[in-house]
Amino acid sequence: MKPISWIINGVLAIAIIVLYFLHFKGTSVTHNKAALLKGNMKIAYFEIDSIQNNYLFFQEVKAALQAKEQANSSQLTALRNEYNSKLQDFQKRAKTLTQPEQESRQQELMKIEKDFMALEQQLSQGLQVESNNRLMEVRKKIEDFLAIYNKDKAFAFIFSNDPGLMYYKDTAYDITAEIIKGLNEAHAAKK
Repeated sequence: MKPISWIINGVLAIAIIVLYFLHFKGTSVTHNKAALLKGNMKIAYFEIDSIQNNYLFFQEVKAALQAKEQANSSQLTALRNEYNSKLQDFQKRAKTLTQPEQESRQQELMKIEKDFMALEQQLSQGLQVESNNRLMEVRKKIEDFLAIYNKDKAFAFIFSNDPGLMYYKDTAYDITAEIIKGLNEAHAAKK
């Protein structure tokens, strides 16, 4: 389960950073420059780990990806068990088999091992693609929510705080609870 957590956390953190860059890239640049020069630029942040732990849609995505990873693991385990069973059978009977039978069994074992490696790679790549797609879906929902949320707040920037990224933050500008509440309400409304 650790690899999927690393993938999820890494992709989500990168996606959030890219999200904000892309989102605010399209806002009125002259308005932001004027606000910056006047010192009126408002900035807020939210705790990304709190979003990951409390946003219900993210939890659903994470559970689905973990279930997929578990299913992949079960499928690979079954294939590995088949290989081990045939290998043990071959080792027990090797002395009683003819040379052509031994070669046939060895080819069968090599094919099973080759199939295992190909399936392992295919499942891993499929899971990675699905993880990226699902996390981009989470990112899009957060982006859409923040666009609506920020209409009356007028923040120039809303950053996600990934542990270790910011060295100082004033908790007066922490909007995490509002974001979690709004995201979960929007998610519940779509069910």
